[in-house]
Order: sequence, then C-alpha cells, then structure tokens
Amino acid sequence: MNLSERKLCILKAVIDDYIMTGFPIGSRTISKKHGIEFSSATIRNEMADLEELGFLEQPHTSAGRIPSQKAYRYYVDRLMKVVKLNNAEAGNIKRYFENKMSEISEVIEKAAQVLSDTTHHISMILKPQMRNSTIKRIQLVKITERKAMLLVVTSAGLVTDTVISVPEGMSSDYVEMIGTMLTEKLSSKTLDEANHDLRGFLISRISDDSEFVSEILLSIEASVEPQGERGIVLGGTQNIIDYPEYMSVEKAKDFISVLQTKEMLYDMMKKAAELEFSVTIGSENEVKELSDLSVVTATYKIGGKSLGSFGVIGPTRMDYAKVVSILEYVSKSLNSILSNFIDSDI
Repeated sequence: MNLSERKLCILKAVIDDYIMTGFPIGSRTISKKHGIEFSSATIRNEMADLEELGFLEQPHTSAGRIPSQKAYRYYVDRLMKVVKLNNAEAGNIKRYFENKMSEISEVIEKAAQVLSDTTHHISMILKPQMRNSTIKRIQLVKITERKAMLLVVTSAGLVTDTVISVPEGMSSDYVEMIGTMLTEKLSSKTLDEANHDLRGFLISRISDDSEFVSEILLSIEASVEPQGERGIVLGGTQNIIDYPEYMSVEKAKDFISVLQTKEMLYDMMKKAAELEFSVTIGSENEVKELSDLSVVTATYKIGGKSLGSFGVIGPTRMDYAKVVSILEYVSKSLNSILSNFIDSDI
C-alpha cells in the first residue's frame, strides 16, 4: 500500500514518539515535537485516515493514537533507518567479550548477557547447530572406574564434553582406543554423512555391550546438535516485568511457561537460523504466547556457514532500528570470536 508523503511523515512521527514514550500521541504533540508544518486540523484528519486504513489505533475516545501491528510492519519494511552503533556503544559491547574464552558455550552465554543488557529485552541464542560441520576428533577418557568423558571436536571447535557410563572392567586403554577408532571413522565427515553406518561400526568393535554403544551414539548426536531445552540459552528473562503487555498475571504466567520449557522457542529459533535476518511482529509469531510481542533475530556463522541464530523478544513498540544495529554488531563479534575456534588446538 502506498501512502502519501504527508501520511508517511505523520505515521513515522507517531511511531517514533510512541516507541520513545509509550503514551498515545495527539496531533498537537506531533506538530510541536516533530516540526511538522501542518496545522493540527490537517494532522488530525490524516491520523483519522491512517486509523481507517488500519495503521493507527485509539485506545480511548479522548486519547491520542498509537501504532497498530500493521504500522510497525510498514515501519520496519519501509521507513526504518538503521545506523551503525557509535564508538561508545560499540565499545560497551566489546568489553563483554574482552576476557579470553576457551569454549563455545562461554561465548554463547556471554552473547546472551550482552544482548539482554544492551537492548533491555529477553535474549535468545540457539546453540551451534553443527550437523554440517566436519568432525576433527573424538576423544574418550576414562575418569572413574565406571565413567568416561566424551569430547567432540569439530571444524568449528570444541562442541561439548559429556560424561558417559563405561562397562565394568573396561580398561582405560580400551576406552581411549574406541575414541581413536571413532576419530579415524568420522574425521572430515559430517555427522549426517557418517551417522547411517556408525552404529554398525561400533557394534562390530564393541559387540559385547550394545548399551554402551547406544550411549556413545546418543552423546555424539546431542553434542553435535543440542536439542530442545539443551539447545537454547536465554538472558534477561526478568525484563518481562517491564513489558506493559504482560501486566496481566495470566498472560505473564503463560509466557513464563514458554521461557521455562524453551521447546517452542527452540523450534522458532531453529527456523530463524535459515534466514539471515528476521523481524516478526505480534500476531505474526507462530507462538501464541508472543502475539503481543516482537521477535528480532539474526544468524552467526563460521566460514560462511550459518551455525545458529540469536535475537531478542520485546514489546511491539521496541526501538527496532537500535535493536537491529545491536544484533548486526553482535553478529560480527560472534562470527569473529567463533572463527578463532576453527584452528585452535583444543
């Protein structure tokens, strides 16, 4: 839909002011604060037209107007201007990543913190989806009589370490030999490439303990691509108390339930990993508990391959331009930091 320049000017003024204040906007406010050289009567008429077109809403008869979800979509798609963070803002984000981090999990946790702290929204990060990464090394190290540590190293660095059970009487040397065999079998292959015959390979080598084989397989699968609750990290969940949309106790409970289980958020963020960047507003969200909120996501990569997605959940009146700028900067920071894991000798 094409709007006249005058309507566009007034619509942008309403959205910018409402994002900043959270209060309904009247015609006098627009003419005074935004330097729009139209009479109050003209502005009122244009606002009435914008309301009729579905871009503005009037909460109360005597109140000013507020933007609708349709207005925010139009704003994001056509009116929003994204500018780079200034030196002070960029420096503030850099400080979060100054301490040396030896594991990807540390980087992800730190990124969740910086996102929630700088946007004042709830942050979400999908852990690296390594299915398309190649495996460099698998190590099995016996740590007690019945336990061993399984380490998986991929082309993107150390994915995770998992403690698994070891059959009674199995020696440390034999456990380590299994890790060596797995490395020889899987080196330079993706999990998808090797997974179809991995069970048969292990059973042929460890024929006397199928339970041990299954545990190794499940651990490798989970470490390469964490699922569900294990696969997503949240930050700033306390920020929900600042959202007027969730003043209702029942709505807040439903949303907190989503945050606690994480399953729906995991599915949502996995889809977002297929897109370079996305903004979903209000009812556009597939998760009904987010129908009054907006979700902005971006991806992080290593070697040009998308590893996962990250983003924020916030009110529909969030400062989209600022949030996008922050996500762009954090994306570049993550890409740079995670790339350092590729050739690291972990």
